[in-house]
Amino acid sequence: MSLIDTHCHIDFDSYDDDREVVLSRAAEAGVTRIINPAIDLETSAGIIRQAERYPAVFATVGIHPNSTADFEPAMIERLAELAAQARIVSIGEIGLDYYWDKSPKHKQVQAFEAQLALAARLELPVIIHNRNASEDTIPILEDWAKTLPPALRERPGVLHSVSAPQELAERALACGFYLGFTGPITYKNAEETRRLAAATPLYRILVETDGPFLTPVPHRGKRNEPAYIPLIVERLAAVKQISTEAMGQATTDNAVRLFSLDTP
Repeated sequence: MSLIDTHCHIDFDSYDDDREVVLSRAAEAGVTRIINPAIDLETSAGIIRQAERYPAVFATVGIHPNSTADFEPAMIERLAELAAQARIVSIGEIGLDYYWDKSPKHKQVQAFEAQLALAARLELPVIIHNRNASEDTIPILEDWAKTLPPALRERPGVLHSVSAPQELAERALACGFYLGFTGPITYKNAEETRRLAAATPLYRILVETDGPFLTPVPHRGKRNEPAYIPLIVERLAAVKQISTEAMGQATTDNAVRLFSLDTP
């Protein structure tokens, strides 16, 4: 079974000492492709270089909400230039984060809406970061989804490491979005996340590590890595009451469809 980690920051310095070993362990665990989301212009360029170096890695370009304090509209054209490179599969990681106080809300919204417009223009799906901001994030996505070209209407993007209340997550699903589930679904106190997974259609579920963060049980407390994706697949399979193989195949098919990847 060929699995896809749809969100891992494999470019972070946490992996500098053993990145190739981590990628090798991922392959041994059946994780053959990894999508590496950017957080600013600098990482966007660096991730492209890594995707060119490592065949398993695919790149995104984007400005994370916590990196938007100095956002200027001119940055959008630079992102457009970067997005024209090979192996770019998404605009992301973009969105809103009201948990950390690293960027004023109005700057976050400005950058978010500008990058959504870019994604529509380039017909690329988006990877959405939403932390403590569902009340603003979901309405913005609903308005955006109404304007999408035909190529994106059925695959606008994914709510990364979804933590929105079920009612708001269902509104995102109604717009065509996928939901990404990470290590916390394996945590003892994550019943709300498991209920959300149980209610999410199988064809809209993705698996992510968000490495080096959000490590699943039994490795919680250590650095996360793509080789742990099978643990998330296994827990989701139990929640959906299907085989691990069926869950793995579904999440791979979903990732291939959303990001226009080649069929394994």
